[in-house]
Amino acid sequence: MSPAMRPVECVRDGRAATLTLRRPPLNILDLEFLGALGDDLDALARDPSLAVVIVRGAGEAAFSAGASVQDHAPERLAAMLAAMHRVVRALRGLPAIAVAAVGGHCLGGGMEIAMACDMVIATAGSRFGQPEVKLGCFAPAAAALYPSRLGPGCALELLALGEPIGAERAHALGLVQRLLPDGGLDEGCARLAAQLAALSTPVLRLIKRATAAGRDLPFAAALAETERLYRDELAQLDDMREGIAAFLEKRQPAWSHR
Repeated sequence: MSPAMRPVECVRDGRAATLTLRRPPLNILDLEFLGALGDDLDALARDPSLAVVIVRGAGEAAFSAGASVQDHAPERLAAMLAAMHRVVRALRGLPAIAVAAVGGHCLGGGMEIAMACDMVIATAGSRFGQPEVKLGCFAPAAAALYPSRLGPGCALELLALGEPIGAERAHALGLVQRLLPDGGLDEGCARLAAQLAALSTPVLRLIKRATAAGRDLPFAAALAETERLYRDELAQLDDMREGIAAFLEKRQPAWSHR
């Protein structure tokens, strides 16, 4: 498939990459779409120079309004779930920090993809929701992701009622880290990408691994793993030594990304 026809556009800018879901207005996720997104994430995971990957939707109407309803048919269901969950796992396992940049509707499988990212930034008019219950089903990735982020009560409210919430409530719940003015998504993406790309890439990647340990492991095991990462990997980096030296010498660090 030619780059012009692919449903996902990948653009590199230094230590940042942007993946744009480009089937506006609603960026509906079908099997082809999810396969292309999974392929791009797998390729980016092999690039050690990346600090941040931003995932966003084309147009102003939606990040994504979710997976194709036709792909929920019994004969296509297994393939749809496998393709969706491949993307969710790829985002969770991506060595670089994954950021969902949301403008407009972020629903169903689109919300699952956004919440599989490490951070979410969203415009004030954005709407988030898991409406699958109204089709007589539920979102498996959301059911796995949300209880640890929201607690079981809020997770159940989102999944069992299927009612959308606004960006302000999503921010209050901790689902959104930065609220942006409507029309400010491009600037917000550029600002966050620049902030992260200006830091040490290997340090950022270790921070992602450390916070994942805190998320996924019991406290004692998480502390043992974060201590190991600090002692055995972080302390071996030239950038840690440079950061400490720069602080003591009252100058800006010059990262080597090693």
